[in-house]
Amino acid sequence: MTTRSWQVRAGLLPVVLTGALALAACSGGGSSSSTQSGAAGKTLVIDTSFDLKTADPGRTYEPTGLIVDKATYDTLLTFEGSDVTKPVPSLAESYELSPDGKELTLKLRQGATFADGSPVTADDVVFSLTRVRDMKGTPSFLLDGVEVAKTDDTTITLTSKTPNPALPYILPNPALGILNSKVAKENGATNDPNDKAEQYLNASSAGSGPYTIESFNVSSQVVLKANAKYWGAKKPYYDKVVIRNVESATQKLNVQRGDSQVALNLSGDQVTGISGGLQVKRTASAYVFFLLANQDPGVSKVTSNPKFVEALRKGIDYQGLLELAGEGSTQASGIIPSMFLGALPADQAATRDVEGAKAALAASGVTDPKVTLEFPSELTVNGLSFQPLAERIQANLKEVGITVELAPAPVTTALDNYRNGKEELGLWYWGPDFPDPSNYLSFAPGKLVGLRSGWKAGADKDVEAAADKAGAAVTDADRRQAFTDFQQKLNATGPFMPLIQPGQNIVTAASVTGVDYHPVWTINVADLGAK
Repeated sequence: MTTRSWQVRAGLLPVVLTGALALAACSGGGSSSSTQSGAAGKTLVIDTSFDLKTADPGRTYEPTGLIVDKATYDTLLTFEGSDVTKPVPSLAESYELSPDGKELTLKLRQGATFADGSPVTADDVVFSLTRVRDMKGTPSFLLDGVEVAKTDDTTITLTSKTPNPALPYILPNPALGILNSKVAKENGATNDPNDKAEQYLNASSAGSGPYTIESFNVSSQVVLKANAKYWGAKKPYYDKVVIRNVESATQKLNVQRGDSQVALNLSGDQVTGISGGLQVKRTASAYVFFLLANQDPGVSKVTSNPKFVEALRKGIDYQGLLELAGEGSTQASGIIPSMFLGALPADQAATRDVEGAKAALAASGVTDPKVTLEFPSELTVNGLSFQPLAERIQANLKEVGITVELAPAPVTTALDNYRNGKEELGLWYWGPDFPDPSNYLSFAPGKLVGLRSGWKAGADKDVEAAADKAGAAVTDADRRQAFTDFQQKLNATGPFMPLIQPGQNIVTAASVTGVDYHPVWTINVADLGAK
């Protein structure tokens, strides 16, 4: 089971199963010190719970794979640190979006080279992007409907039939890393489903990034080594980076005793009072937990009642859920995470109104309602499991007069009902495919997640109109306003109740610098250094 391969935007849902895939750490060994010197050079050890299938950028979409590929492949554009509000140049030195939002023109940087010393060319860019799109792997949807063309030796043009202002926010995704096309083709790469380069790319990276792959094992560890021919101004600080598959409890032990310098998967409870002079980077993640109420009367005549949905929305104790989520978490004001363009401000978050909930329930005409809440039983997100959240919601709604029966199920079973729109009530979460609000139009009626809640096209004209307007907006100012309006209408009449953004806690040794959480690649290994 993998995280990004369950992505909801692509018809799947991201998951992190702590412990299910994790192996015990191989503690000890001489490579654990971040300041180790001598023949081995400086080595950094990062512990994480692996969600890893491949290092092939045309196929990867799991969190650990995105960490690896961010370090080994440069993209046309990137983001600075944790700031996802503005894409910045990388292999492209500049970019320009046409006024209608349909054409993105990128000027390539001169002097960039692959790890073998050969130059990065426009032909490499065209091959790499068309390969991702046409190979029909997990990340192919990122470039659906986008034509990629070489205008001249230094210019690339991406063209969409409809406005696509999200493209600059999509291009930094490590799945769109640029391959050395000559080397890749020699090892089986094609731009169609017959591509056979994955085995080679799992052993030998063909990118221009600050690191290259020394060894790669999907169940135990990945070892990266500094690219001696890296073209960028900022050279990698560490000679070697070891990324290990370790369950969260062992991650805490390892980082406390110095067997590792970075731990990525500790919960708020685990980092509370952590000792040893360690640094803790706390921030809200880009994941959003939400409750859905099915709008299909054939599934539930109760949850499809608008006044019943109002009772749900007013009956939830959002602050109580936030307390369960722990340090670094925040209440979700809307379905778009707080760090993205168009996010609603904190003062627009829902508040509990028990008397208002009781009045709405009375107005619904439903007496003594009993509904079933489904959720994945073994899933955890940043150390937070669904069970205590579901139990708290159950207790909240009991005070309103609504009986909630909990129906936890293995993730495969729960996902089937969720995807097929069969859940009466569902507790899920959404992880972004790219840091742009257009990714959340899936919650509109007739769209992917809307349909999963039985919310068909035509069910809410106002929300649909707001979604269409948001999708067509091009400038940042227009998009910010349009997505704000979309979420306000979605919160008022939609079947979704945004709940919380769980915290992301990154623990590091006191010596480690440059740590910033990023909602797509978690951390940028190349930014890490030591003081």
